[in-house]
Amino acid sequence: MINNIRRAAIAAALVLASFAASTPAHAQDRSVEIHTLPMATSVQLLPSAAEVRDGYQRTSFKHWNAGQNPTDGCNTRAEVLLAEAVDRPQILPGCKLSGGRWWSYYDSKWLTSASALDVDHMVPLAEAWDSGASQWTAERREAYANDLAVHPSLVAVSAASNRSKSDQDPAEWLPPTVEVTCRYAAEWISTKLRWGLTADAAELEALTQVAEACPGTTVTYEPAP
Repeated sequence: MINNIRRAAIAAALVLASFAASTPAHAQDRSVEIHTLPMATSVQLLPSAAEVRDGYQRTSFKHWNAGQNPTDGCNTRAEVLLAEAVDRPQILPGCKLSGGRWWSYYDSKWLTSASALDVDHMVPLAEAWDSGASQWTAERREAYANDLAVHPSLVAVSAASNRSKSDQDPAEWLPPTVEVTCRYAAEWISTKLRWGLTADAAELEALTQVAEACPGTTVTYEPAP
């Protein structure tokens, strides 16, 4: 749960975070149903339900698969790294990435080695399972775990920040860089709405508090097929 000091810091940083939930670039070229709402409104759209971890196994979500271009030899993880590179790495045989430079927005760090990055599921696989994915088919769970269609679903960040986050929701973990809290919460909500996932009471309370501290932030989401 965020405290009053963090809320004040977020409010002071709204100008820096105003880009939080911009419409994905790919959406401009496709005839799809896209919704953009104030964050406070979007939180209210999340169905409330208790989380159930029974039966969860990480292997229930097949990843990483062959990505959007199965013939290029690069899996989903590599495709995210290539898409998010500030300075593009060299692609060696077997899609091994050499060089390059990335910005880890969770903890405001520059990274210059692909091995130093994790590709984070914005809503972790365990959290997705708890929030409704346990009822999905294996094919839908694979689609979720390799969702390259919209930017917020998968994000390249430092391994340290991703492992600090683990499978925690915003009631338990927010990025250490306070200035990106509005963006992070918007992307979390966007992912849950895209996939029709629920939120528990503590999560909803935390997201409501963040929304109050981020009145200028919107949430854009595109329902998954």
